[in-house]
Amino acid sequence: MISETTHYLTCKDYTVSNKNFDLVYHNDLEMLETFPQPKAEELPGYYESDDYISHTDSKETVIDKLYQIVKKHALTNKLKLINSLKTADKNLLDVGCGTGDFLLVCKNNGWEVTGVEPNAKAKIASENKLKGTSGSKIYSEINQLNSEAQFDVITLWHVLEHVPNLEAYISTLKKLLKPNGVLIIAVPNFKSYDANYYKQFWAAFDVPRHLWHFSKKSIQLLFEKHEMSVVKILPMWFDSFYVSLLSEKYKNGKGNFLKAFYIGLISNIKAIASKEHSSLIYLLKNAKK
Repeated sequence: MISETTHYLTCKDYTVSNKNFDLVYHNDLEMLETFPQPKAEELPGYYESDDYISHTDSKETVIDKLYQIVKKHALTNKLKLINSLKTADKNLLDVGCGTGDFLLVCKNNGWEVTGVEPNAKAKIASENKLKGTSGSKIYSEINQLNSEAQFDVITLWHVLEHVPNLEAYISTLKKLLKPNGVLIIAVPNFKSYDANYYKQFWAAFDVPRHLWHFSKKSIQLLFEKHEMSVVKILPMWFDSFYVSLLSEKYKNGKGNFLKAFYIGLISNIKAIASKEHSSLIYLLKNAKK
């Protein structure tokens, strides 16, 4: 991705390596990029941590338990969202399916489901949850899918920020989407109040696992290149609280529940006017010709 860049922040990897990484701002896209990006063979090592919660069903710590409570609520809302789309068929691909909770909820509600999960442990957990259900398949990489496969709905819940070859990945997603299908992408928003408050301690920067950091403008511009358009943007209200709790831990060495709740609440209140929530869900469709 070639464009004029400027230094934005230097952040630390608090999960695995304790190394520092720079965030550079792409002026033309209103987007941040983690620099340097780990090499392809190095990336899996940055996910090998018990603290990387989306790859586990752990309920050991208070943060784990909070995450699982929020996840359960989020699953209900995600199902409501895809059911509201009224697609021709109910054929769904979930990219970055983690331990398979969303796929199972969809499968139990009449959807044909396919998943992609690169992490071996999470993939096994996902396959175990879907064991006994017919027609469900979990792949390790998106390129393993049949080149002619197409889906009514493709979801990426906090996944796009992780993919190394962004432009090529978006092109693949477009090919996998039916002409009238819907692509749903949820990503953190570095223009939110909580991001600006915590700055280098903002947990959703999550370097170097998060390679890209998006704004509303960057999502619009990136997908316009592939003749896709944003048709709706929805907030993820709970993300500001969870991210603030982790950010407090990174900033002060411990989680301050009251302070985190306060910052998360202020972020959501400010976002009512600004529309810059901590995380945003984008619904995209192929542009009409």
